[in-house]
Amino acid sequence: MDKVHPSAAAAVRDIPDGASLAVGGFGLSGVPNTLIKALYEHAAKDLQVVSNNCGVDGGGLGILLAAGRIARVTGSYIGDNREFARRYLGGELEVELVPQGTLAERLRAGGCGIPAFYTPAGVGTQVADGGLPWRYDTQGGVALASPPKEVRSWDGRAYVLERGIITDYALVRAAKGDRHGNLVFNKASRNFNPLAGMAGRITVAEVEQLVEPGGLDPDEIHLPGVFVQRVVELTPAQAGDKGIERRTTSGPPGRGTVRA
Repeated sequence: MDKVHPSAAAAVRDIPDGASLAVGGFGLSGVPNTLIKALYEHAAKDLQVVSNNCGVDGGGLGILLAAGRIARVTGSYIGDNREFARRYLGGELEVELVPQGTLAERLRAGGCGIPAFYTPAGVGTQVADGGLPWRYDTQGGVALASPPKEVRSWDGRAYVLERGIITDYALVRAAKGDRHGNLVFNKASRNFNPLAGMAGRITVAEVEQLVEPGGLDPDEIHLPGVFVQRVVELTPAQAGDKGIERRTTSGPPGRGTVRA
């Protein structure tokens, strides 16, 4: 039952080329930076990533992206990641953009063994009708587009069929965890980490604080250990590695705020 691994490198060393990964994080909150860096050093390539966003330039999944290790991304938000946009528009990266709530439910459904579900999100758009550019060619044309999805009506309202997501591995970051893999997430890091952890066949968790079994209140556990196969305890320096996406400070009186 002791799922603690001696290092992040040991926990990810069997992830092969071409593996699919569900990765937690919401913006820069709750990103498993230590596991991502270990995966970068492991040199796995052609990865298929499912994550709300693909990091930022030089941070999070952006490290793997800039190194050309990611072949496909299923996500909701490109954001300020210029390298993500460049590779997508330049035909170097396949991208499936999914409504954020739908992505969350697809991960949860996969983790619960639900193969598909119906949702009204995306009905009447290319999400349901097909035609969203998944990959561009080098001339800016669409090389691969999304297929149409099944749409059905109940009680006079249309719903589109979405598939659950199951990945080979999942990488998540928790505020607390025990040796059995039970995890607690903090604030916004709870948005996608538990769902990503559910979707992975093998889930690897980096934890800021490791406690002994029984040290977590059962009512506070957000992801039960049954979903988690490997745990890595972070050092204080690693636990403190939390980026700020946009720093906002108070300016002089009457000058408002300054954003960097």
